[in-house]
Amino acid sequence: MPAKGARVEMIEAPPEEPRELKAQDAVHVELVSRTFRTKRGPIQALAGMSLRAAAHEVVVVVGPSGCGKTTLLELICGLQRPDSGTVRAAPAALMPQRDLLLPWLSAIDNAGLALRARGASREDARRAAGPWLERFGLERFERTRPAELSGGMRQRVSFLRTLLAGKPVLALDEPFASLDAITRQDMQGWLAHVLVAEPRTVILVTHDVEEAVVLGDRVIIMSPRPGRTVSEIDVTLPRGARRRTDPAVVELRERALAALGVQP
Repeated sequence: MPAKGARVEMIEAPPEEPRELKAQDAVHVELVSRTFRTKRGPIQALAGMSLRAAAHEVVVVVGPSGCGKTTLLELICGLQRPDSGTVRAAPAALMPQRDLLLPWLSAIDNAGLALRARGASREDARRAAGPWLERFGLERFERTRPAELSGGMRQRVSFLRTLLAGKPVLALDEPFASLDAITRQDMQGWLAHVLVAEPRTVILVTHDVEEAVVLGDRVIIMSPRPGRTVSEIDVTLPRGARRRTDPAVVELRERALAALGVQP
């Protein structure tokens, strides 16, 4: 956890190297490989990974632990470079697995960090973030510090901070993994409705197949490490109106589990 007064840098794509895209795509990853050098030898995280996302599409990536999902997001955000293959993406902001809220700042000041990083004053950042906190159901908690917020509230603040970075692509790294089952389901429904009201291109990674089907327009199934796409599942059900018990949702979930090699 950063110490008070430490310099904090927002996790977002560097603006100085725009990557050209086809008009219909906001993200295009093609035959990407990435290997890390470690003391124990090379570890290949990705091998021939491909993925695309159209503007305002929600693409959910599912795969086993260690298959390179976080590496994929960091490549899309420009935080890493591929060893081979191509990554073209509109400017992207990353929401990491942990909320990483600064404990000495209030909810409204944590939400406004992206604006402060772009040069806004504290007063301007608060004015911009305030209406969003109300829309996110946090209107009575603007001055509350993270230790006094529930897990779901912290994740809402973290998501708002990512949204206020002003990037057209949001890269969400297992945003609800640390939440209990009840809060997680509540947050999934909340996020689905937010993305209907405020469309963004989203690449979301998760281990939860049901979460993928509930939230995604398309589900990408990855292989074990080294990760690559082994299956794509289109989800044509209306976003924001999907129930886990709907036969169509259950059928899609079973298809995804089968693609992952999970036996019924």
